[in-house]
Amino acid sequence: MNTNKINVCVLFGGVSPEHDISLRSAETVLSNIDREKYNVFPVGITKGGDWIHYCESQWHDLPTHVWESSKSNKKAIISPTHDGSLIIFSDEGVKTVHIDVLYPVLHGENGEDGSIQGLAQLANLPCVGPDLCASAVSMDKAVTKIIAKDLNVPQADWYVLSRHNYALDETHHIERIEKQLQYPVFVKPARTGSSVGVTKAKNRDELINALNVAFEYDNKLLVEEFIKGREIEVAVLGNQDPIAPVCGEIESGVEFYDFDAKYLTSTSTTTIPAKLSKEVSDRVRNYAIEIYSGIGCAGLSRVDFFVTEDNDVYFNEINTLPGFTSISMYPKMMKYHGIEIQDLISSLIELAIQAKD
Repeated sequence: MNTNKINVCVLFGGVSPEHDISLRSAETVLSNIDREKYNVFPVGITKGGDWIHYCESQWHDLPTHVWESSKSNKKAIISPTHDGSLIIFSDEGVKTVHIDVLYPVLHGENGEDGSIQGLAQLANLPCVGPDLCASAVSMDKAVTKIIAKDLNVPQADWYVLSRHNYALDETHHIERIEKQLQYPVFVKPARTGSSVGVTKAKNRDELINALNVAFEYDNKLLVEEFIKGREIEVAVLGNQDPIAPVCGEIESGVEFYDFDAKYLTSTSTTTIPAKLSKEVSDRVRNYAIEIYSGIGCAGLSRVDFFVTEDNDVYFNEINTLPGFTSISMYPKMMKYHGIEIQDLISSLIELAIQAKD
């Protein structure tokens, strides 16, 4: 191991509905990270919550889960003490490695929601991406909407519903939703990503079914006004002076851009840059930076919007650890801007170190 290099622990997998997407993102990151600059310690978290130091370099095995059965695997944990250590357990004993940067390639709960960021804070470790507070706020779509409202960023109208309150009087809440919002509506778990558990409802029966589906993933839901518009995404990069250089457009090819359209089918197409006028593009990118900075994000995020036929812009949501798969928009938009994937990964590590200083 070269002691002149920066030691980076790359975390992937995780106890989350988005576990498999994390494995695909990790394949990209681990295949492209600059080995001349960094000593890399890959640590995978299984769906059952076991932490494994993956000692092989067969990155194509990650999405297939073959990596979990590698004979060279060792159990490992990040110490929460203030010395930033990776503790690796084996038959030969316990080995401690000082880590300089934690790089969570994790999506959704238990990885993107402030959990891992809190561990990094306890361990005094620079961590790629937004910190504990910004991650937790961005993960909760209902809280994000409150901040967007305070920033005067346009967005769809919404209704927040908890499992407890819904169980007390289902009819009351159904009627309140119907009074406040017109069909169709979107029902979303408040704290998942990648459109997990999201359903479009066109009538009362579909609404009731959508609520039940979303409650399988979270005990807090967001019922949201339908905005008919183009799906525009913005990649944001930086700390105090972030950039949002380009807008991209998703054409899902289905009724809405759900989990399958994002990752499992070939129905969606992307356009970079999005075909918007300069005025609309500037407005979208400025809103993206306002949201990003208002929440207190650092490192990276992808901010999503709708743009209507009349060129009205509506904020949709923010993703603080966006996908890095072969089809993901964030690295594609940065590549269009001139930042290749290896340089992008290096920039994110450097931004994490800067944010900690």
